[in-house]
Amino acid sequence: MKTLDLTALLRTNPYPGRGIVLGRSLDDTKAVIAYFIMGRSENSRNRVFVETPDGIRTQAHDPSKMTDPSLIIYSPVRVFGASTIVTNGDQTDTIREGLAAGKTFAQALHTRTFEPDSPNYTPRISGLLKKDGDYTLSILKSAGEDPASCRRYFFAYEKPLAGQGHFIHTYMGDGNPLPSFEGEPEQVAITSQTPQEFARLIWDNLNEENKVSLFVRYVDLMTGSWESVIINKHA
Repeated sequence: MKTLDLTALLRTNPYPGRGIVLGRSLDDTKAVIAYFIMGRSENSRNRVFVETPDGIRTQAHDPSKMTDPSLIIYSPVRVFGASTIVTNGDQTDTIREGLAAGKTFAQALHTRTFEPDSPNYTPRISGLLKKDGDYTLSILKSAGEDPASCRRYFFAYEKPLAGQGHFIHTYMGDGNPLPSFEGEPEQVAITSQTPQEFARLIWDNLNEENKVSLFVRYVDLMTGSWESVIINKHA
């Protein structure tokens, strides 16, 4: 698979929706996590990321303007033991509860489907980063925009290569209805040495009108310690 330029992918897609990048730093010492959200409606754009003890949650920037919290207020990133879960919805909690009950990542996600937001039926994208840096990405999506038909895809990455990551997002671009992501996660280069540098690279290449919030975390593979960056449009 060809390694792609993440900045070019972001620049040429006005609406990837919500996106997850998991990978390994160029010096091979850090696991890399990135998660961003975008929005077209006032309700979707009225959000910020707020740090929690183990990750982040979404929160209304202006509570008086929040019209419907379903599907947009959730915890995208949570830690379970030495693993980190990152998703685009409340399936973060489903995965965490499943792991706590002895289930696998895939078994937990088999209790969920795509989002019930007709006519888009937004895919649920999820990732699990393990202590050793191995990771899995998943997408649950509607088949042919049929609300009764779900397709479940899981992609496992063992012994990730230094300076390489994989990028999955909800939409292929803008549209009505929004076209769901297709194919395997995109293989991308990760050359940024710090989470601050990687966050700036992603943020500066997301569509200015539609971008809302971004989270980046670098996890030290030896110690398990992490450093995180949050950027909110509503700073």
